[in-house]
Amino acid sequence: MTSLTQIAITARKVIRYGIFLIIFLIVGKIALDSGTTIYRKIFPVPPPTPTVKFGKLTKIPFPDTGSTAKLTYVLETPSGGLPTDIPNQAKVYFMPKPSPNLLSLDSAKAEAASMGFGSNPQQISDTIYNFTNADFPSTLQINIITGTFSISYNLATDKSPLSLKPPVAEVAASEFRSILSEANVLPADLTGPVTSDFLKLSNGQLVNALSLSESDVIKINLFRQNYDNLPSVTGNPNQANVWAIISGSQTQNQQIIAAEFHYYPVDGSQFSTYPIITPAQAFAELQAGSAFIANLGVNKDGDTLKIRRIYLAYFDPDVATDFYQPIYVFEGDNGFIAYLPAVTPAYYGQ
Repeated sequence: MTSLTQIAITARKVIRYGIFLIIFLIVGKIALDSGTTIYRKIFPVPPPTPTVKFGKLTKIPFPDTGSTAKLTYVLETPSGGLPTDIPNQAKVYFMPKPSPNLLSLDSAKAEAASMGFGSNPQQISDTIYNFTNADFPSTLQINIITGTFSISYNLATDKSPLSLKPPVAEVAASEFRSILSEANVLPADLTGPVTSDFLKLSNGQLVNALSLSESDVIKINLFRQNYDNLPSVTGNPNQANVWAIISGSQTQNQQIIAAEFHYYPVDGSQFSTYPIITPAQAFAELQAGSAFIANLGVNKDGDTLKIRRIYLAYFDPDVATDFYQPIYVFEGDNGFIAYLPAVTPAYYGQ
């Protein structure tokens, strides 16, 4: 009997101390995790050293059409100050340049044929060719090396494409993508935001319309996808490098009234990290007049401009260049937008 009693007492002690041990381990794990989290917040793990494997970078090819004005900048962001979530380094992606080959002209002819243009182009230069449509006053001009092209339809000669109202933005974008896909020139990363503008013909010019019901055509902008969770911006913030003006015509060769395709590929698998300037440094550069003003808006010399947003983005060039690079974007009142290279100036060549 005594032996059984001792066994029962011992068993209860084992269970009791086992429960205490489990509670201790749980509490200890929670305390350790909380302590580690607090420690990492106070002493975060330093980021890896930038790889800078591309060496000196080429200057970002901002357009020559940037606006100029002497402005005084005041910081009034939603947080009340400079952004605090900007990293100290960012990725730079390689942009492979197109190279000529013996089949460049044949490829251009096949592309033109898929869009309804003839196979006997007029040579404008060593790289530029004009293709015409046999049935409509439409012209395709293409660079057989870079693949960039433009389309124009002479509405002064034929206004019939305007006889029907244009489609809604979603349908127009789908039609434009379909035309590019059939020509085998629809890029895989052209999946970013799609913007649109209503236009109407007035005194021989296409001008803004207030609504689809008042419009004659619709303009569609296809932007590039985000890279490294950063948006893509262009030299003209309101226009993508790939855009088209779409009519309501049911005839395919009359659907595109105008278009521009200035696309250069980004190799998402080839990138390197580079140190970038701080938001404070970037804002100081803006104040010093070093930024590219992409859109002045309705501001003029002497204005005091409130900067509402500061963030990182990638600049999508409309000309061939070596790298897809990060920039600071400044958004202010009255439509103001400015860009500044984000990479530390020491990593830019002359």
